[in-house]
Amino acid sequence: MKNPQATLNHIETRSLRERVLDVLRDAIISGDFKPGQMLVETELANMLGVSRAPLREALQILSTEGLVEIVPYHGTTVRRLTKADIEELYSLRSVLETFAVRRVLEQGIAQHVAELRRCYEEMLAAAEAGDLKQVNHLDRDFHDTLIELSGHSLLLTSWNVVSMRVRQVMALLNRRNSNLKQIAYNHLPIIEAMEASDVETAVLLIQKHVAASGELIAEGWEDNQGQSDT
Repeated sequence: MKNPQATLNHIETRSLRERVLDVLRDAIISGDFKPGQMLVETELANMLGVSRAPLREALQILSTEGLVEIVPYHGTTVRRLTKADIEELYSLRSVLETFAVRRVLEQGIAQHVAELRRCYEEMLAAAEAGDLKQVNHLDRDFHDTLIELSGHSLLLTSWNVVSMRVRQVMALLNRRNSNLKQIAYNHLPIIEAMEASDVETAVLLIQKHVAASGELIAEGWEDNQGQSDT
């Protein structure tokens, strides 16, 4: 029979690793840690008040997720995304979100679109308050909700594979957009078309929404990575 104390210690250690992982992942996805930034284990351990063991485990997981790069004897950095990475990411994102819009409207459930409007209204309120972090969160929530409302489990699985990189890029883009209200307003025409059950217009608008973001990000992306937001 297993020692109960050993089991409890294992759960506690695992929980600490997960908490460290969540903090680091959020810092990368939110853009607080920028592409190319060096992540020094001793500094991170001191900042988080943890030993280096759970920190290293968390960094290994982030490496498998493609968010950091670990080079032996050189350290760990936030992974840089090339212009080609961005173009691939946003072309796939367009396919996934277009499919989601069609699925949501095919179901004809008014409450689904109401969920998207709620996301928009909360995003606009955060923008009016000048809360960039909350705007980023609600921007991600809008697109995650759209995918979830499709009721398509394989689509959701596919979205989860790319969503962390999408979130990271969206946050970095939003940091360079001084007009937070415009970030929110960009979603309104999509919602209005969906409320009108205008499938083709809604599909066209989501395609334009994603394409415009992708083009803006890809243009000069490699030059802008890692620069401070000024």
